[in-house]
Amino acid sequence: MRIAPGPHSAAWSELDAHARRLAAVPTRELFERDPRRFERFSRRAAGLLIDASRQHLDEMVFGRLLELPEAVDLAGYREAMWHGEKIDATEERSVLHVALRQGRGERVGGADIEREVLEERARMLAFAEGVRSGRIAGSDGRRFEQVVHIGIGGSDLGPAMAVQALAHHAHGGPDCAFVSNVEGCRLSDLLARADPHSTLFIVASKTFATLETLTHARTARQWLREQLGEAAVPRHFAAVSVNHRAMDSFGVHPEYRFKLWDWVVGRFSLWSSIGVSLALAIGAEAFEAFLAGAREMDAHFRAAPWAENLPVLLALIGVWNINFRALPTLAVLPYEERLARLPAYLQQLEMGSNGKSVTLEGRRVEWQTAAVIWGGPGSNAQHSFYQLLHQGSPRAALDLLLPARSSCGNEAQHALAIASALAQAEAFMTGYPSEAVRAEFELEGLAPARREALEPHKVQVGSRPSTLIAFPQLDPPALGRLIALYEHKVFTQGVIWGINSFDQWGVELGKRLADQLLPSVRDPAAQPAAAAGVQRMLEHLAAWRGGGSLTDI
Repeated sequence: MRIAPGPHSAAWSELDAHARRLAAVPTRELFERDPRRFERFSRRAAGLLIDASRQHLDEMVFGRLLELPEAVDLAGYREAMWHGEKIDATEERSVLHVALRQGRGERVGGADIEREVLEERARMLAFAEGVRSGRIAGSDGRRFEQVVHIGIGGSDLGPAMAVQALAHHAHGGPDCAFVSNVEGCRLSDLLARADPHSTLFIVASKTFATLETLTHARTARQWLREQLGEAAVPRHFAAVSVNHRAMDSFGVHPEYRFKLWDWVVGRFSLWSSIGVSLALAIGAEAFEAFLAGAREMDAHFRAAPWAENLPVLLALIGVWNINFRALPTLAVLPYEERLARLPAYLQQLEMGSNGKSVTLEGRRVEWQTAAVIWGGPGSNAQHSFYQLLHQGSPRAALDLLLPARSSCGNEAQHALAIASALAQAEAFMTGYPSEAVRAEFELEGLAPARREALEPHKVQVGSRPSTLIAFPQLDPPALGRLIALYEHKVFTQGVIWGINSFDQWGVELGKRLADQLLPSVRDPAAQPAAAAGVQRMLEHLAAWRGGGSLTDI
């Protein structure tokens, strides 16, 4: 395996020169030069169509970008992941989320891992079907109508996003709600209207020790014990964890426990029993279809040549925009309301994976890694932050996600979404140049002085790079393909940048400091455990928490 080429390599220098060459060429001019630009820069495979024709690049750039996977031996890293080699070097572990969606006989990670994955999947899906049918019920035999999934990070963002995305496939299952934020109001609101007899709690925490998750779980347990008694607790709690001793102590039902493995990274874990809430919502058949969609993208990523490989194409476009066009953010804009939580999910997947500044060899990187991910549903975003995207001085790259058919059958209104997405993509690319503004003024008959004053405010420079990701309809296979597409994009970029996409040391410091500060927050008279600035803020907060005012301190 070879290391990332970096800014001192010939490939990097050539791409940098191409970026300077194209700087003065509007993207609309690239279209004018090449009427077949859509065909050259779009690819269709695995149920998705990626149109990158509005990206600010040409065939020379594309050719040089395609050299990067070879320069870093992406194929070698890909096969190392598939075979269970310890590519997470800092934690000395394998990374096998692709094994979680494998079918029988594929032996991803080896025969033993295949057997364990399929057995645990069967257990989890049998549990989900038992709850959906009423065979698995609460302590007094009532079927579960409400599921409260307690987790955070990778144990929350994926399941919560997927349950919302596939709500139109949730027929006959319980209502699934998600609790993550530690301040407690979300759980309080849920418990205020929940029926304890028909509520099932799922605690999703690999260690069963995550502060936020365990705090919520204890609150939920206390509420249930007060409502139904201690003996009812095991019938109303399931868990996804490896810590059996903690689950014993907590009172999780022995048959309602599901396994995770050390080689599963949290933000890549939706395919495992972390997805039990999704299975409860949509059922086993739809969950299997979700996995099948991801497997289809896996097969494509593993077999397609780089120039036809959708995750690689998406990754290379990201490298081009981040490292050569100085576009540090990516706005994810789904024109499908059910994908509203996808940007938040991708924030963790991309920034939690590739937000690094040290190479695999322990050297400081000399190039930017990862984009800042943000976004929201397209039509809402048009009336929120598209002004900045079109005319703002901060610039962003854009992913527009567009299903061809409505997920709720309202094709008349979905036609408006399609028209809006395509129109915005065009507007981002073409802009509204001065000559077009002046032509508009002439038609309106504006006075010359008014024209001169208003023209600079209406001009849009264009060349805002966007990628359209289209698919037939949002359903379980399509969602599986989309998530796997972005997973493999993240992996590819990590290899190109020479970083470890699978550790997450950056979040540990804040956790440790929070543990140190908690005694002082709970008891202002406790021994100060904070820097002077933090201690002073704690004093102000303590006055408010105790009913005092700032004048009291």
